[in-house]
Amino acid sequence: MFLQGYLPSILEGAVLTLEVAGASLLVSVVLGFVGAMCKLSPSKPLVWLAELYSTVIRGVPDLVWMFMLFFGGQMLINDVATRFGLAAPEINPFVAGVLTIGFIFGAYMTETFRGAIMAVPKGQMEAGLAYGMSPLRVFFRITLPQMVRFALPSFSNNWLVLVKSTALVSVIGLNDMMYKADTAKSVTQEPFTVYMVVGGLYLAITTVSILALTWLENRYSMGVKESGL
Repeated sequence: MFLQGYLPSILEGAVLTLEVAGASLLVSVVLGFVGAMCKLSPSKPLVWLAELYSTVIRGVPDLVWMFMLFFGGQMLINDVATRFGLAAPEINPFVAGVLTIGFIFGAYMTETFRGAIMAVPKGQMEAGLAYGMSPLRVFFRITLPQMVRFALPSFSNNWLVLVKSTALVSVIGLNDMMYKADTAKSVTQEPFTVYMVVGGLYLAITTVSILALTWLENRYSMGVKESGL
């Protein structure tokens, strides 16, 4: 029997990997958008805070952040609970993994969204305001559609890297695809076959992602390419 019957277990882990990736993406998009707004804010403290966030997060390896936020966070919770005489709750590995990866890639999304917003011609936004549109309406009708077009190439790259970074959650005990693969490898003693299957599954996920994101890029570029802009 192929992989001694461990293939369904690995596929189950692949589903969890996708769940982690999707939830982490949502967190990173929210943080990235907030970070971009702060960087473009006229408030210097907000600019400095966003700059510190994007610089520090991108300068430290992802694995280090995973260990610091999971194990360090648990130690902090334990200390606080002990001080107040309470029972310390255990951090859920899924929540910890999602928040950590989202926190890390929020820094990359910050730069992606900041650059995309800056690429939108200011004259168009000013024209919208002069026409009598509210700032919120200008953002949703003029800035956002063009921002998406400019952000998609970098966003696509961030997403592909994020998917591969989900493998890190296995080190904190989450039963994702890599965790299941490690178990299968230990039992079957077929590390090459096991990791070849895992590599193929990651490749399938990223290939489908590339096709979908390429379609989105073409969709948001319609009319622009035709006009030669």
